[in-house]
Amino acid sequence: MDPNTTGTDPQQAVVRNNRMVLLLIAGIPVTIILAATWLWFFVARGDLDLVGMLGTANRGSLVRPPRELPATALLEQDGAVFSYLEQDHRWTMLVAVPAGACDSRCEQSLYFTRQIHQALGKEFNRVRRISLGEAPVADMAMTATELSDGHPAPTDFASYLDREQRDLTALIGPKGTYQAMLSEYVSDHSVWYLVDPAGWIMMSYHEAYPIKM
Repeated sequence: MDPNTTGTDPQQAVVRNNRMVLLLIAGIPVTIILAATWLWFFVARGDLDLVGMLGTANRGSLVRPPRELPATALLEQDGAVFSYLEQDHRWTMLVAVPAGACDSRCEQSLYFTRQIHQALGKEFNRVRRISLGEAPVADMAMTATELSDGHPAPTDFASYLDREQRDLTALIGPKGTYQAMLSEYVSDHSVWYLVDPAGWIMMSYHEAYPIKM
């Protein structure tokens, strides 16, 4: 039987099915983007407590609007450019450190985030920690005289990082980084941040309150 006489061409049917599959595949990312935009609109407006619903935070505050970390010029200690998006896609605990010296609040935030990181157990590798300062580590002093665990503090910041914070990546930001990117830290030096895998600073936390991951 001639398929043209029945009004159904098997080859055309296959082509139509393939087109439908391609349209569905192409439509999925668009749908996700639209859904995410819609969801963030209601979160930012305060109509939807997404973080509270998911149980991912305790006493954390949404950064509104979120700030993009890769937009800043970040350097490693040797002067090499650090590109956040070229690193492993992990959540990041970001701790700002004062220019010139790490005081007791700086040490407490670093100690506190280290304890949280270690407490994650098998989820440890899903999260990393970064410190961000406006001066090289070698130029920074350590003004905290006692560590949070009761041990004496080293006299310089580089020795402290090497001894107590070996899993921490220390970066340098340009002058004005705190005002432009970390305004909460400017008013409260006990604040640290949670950055999503895409490089968006999403939440700020006071060091006295833990988070649930």
